[in-house]
Amino acid sequence: MISVTRRSHFNAAHRLHNSDWTDEKNAEFYGACNNKNFHGHNYDLEVTITGEMNSESGYLIDMKELSDLIYHEIELRFDHKNLNLDTIEFKNLIPTAENISIVIWKILRTKIDKMFILKIRLYETPRNFVEYSGD
Repeated sequence: MISVTRRSHFNAAHRLHNSDWTDEKNAEFYGACNNKNFHGHNYDLEVTITGEMNSESGYLIDMKELSDLIYHEIELRFDHKNLNLDTIEFKNLIPTAENISIVIWKILRTKIDKMFILKIRLYETPRNFVEYSGD
């Protein structure tokens, strides 16, 4: 088994808000992340593919194809967007880093051969990141 990782980047705004809670509970729980005018992050994304290397090509996966997939399916969808307002994925889902990671994994999982293990690492800040490897 071998793994390859492709890094990517996108900028997006969001608001962490649970509509089932009171405004007071949201403010207390989410703090500044509950700002009604939203706030943004410079997200760094790592997509890791693990599997058996192809002995003919010497590749696990064509990194150009992986790069193009991430660009078309993730960057174009989320970059410079308000996740709460501009995306269908977060219309009814709180856009926490955890949920964003799961959404990205689910989008890419439909496009990447099932023979590969897929792992997402999403940095919300340089010191905070989430990893998701599937459900």
